Amino acid sequence: MPVDGGYPFAYQPDELSNTVIWRPELTAVTVILDAAPEGYAGAKAIDPLTLGALLADRAGIEGRHIVVADAAGEHRLWLRDPTPGQPLAAIVPLDKDFLKRILSLLRFHRFLSGKRAGPLPRGWPLTAIRAARLELMLRALDLRLGGATYREIAIALGKSEAAHLSASDFKNSDVRSFVYRLVRDATAMMKGDYRKLLRFR
Repeated sequence: MPVDGGYPFAYQPDELSNTVIWRPELTAVTVILDAAPEGYAGAKAIDPLTLGALLADRAGIEGRHIVVADAAGEHRLWLRDPTPGQPLAAIVPLDKDFLKRILSLLRFHRFLSGKRAGPLPRGWPLTAIRAARLELMLRALDLRLGGATYREIAIALGKSEAAHLSASDFKNSDVRSFVYRLVRDATAMMKGDYRKLLRFR
């Protein structure tokens, strides 16, 4: 369900196991390309089919969204003018993600030049630790929305010690605090904070 401004996808995915194309304004790893201004004779055209394996390729009224495979980390492109042979220029919005967008652009430029692009910016994609916590958050939220108590959630998440604590001891325990934070953060994600996952740290 869209929350506060709609889906974060440039295209609604058929299923989230496929490569997802995120809205470019929400993620700084997307390189934005458009027609080069007149007079820039040295500007080059890009044929996406020559870039290598494409993990995703979607065209529509807003242009063409492409995800290019690279052993060092994928490249996400938004071609606002996908006209074949059109010389292109990069657009870098002057927003709070400016420096991060520049890093992504430099990676892609190195890739185009036949050089090693270098690693993706730190924090993109999710680290294993963040992904594991997100999984716990989702499980905790599902249980809470299903009517489970914090004690029941703790036990379901493997915190078996919660079953042996008195009501007062559980209320003041680290276990309850852990579960409470999971549910609190997951609820915030559900209400719109999920878009923060698209901003690498």
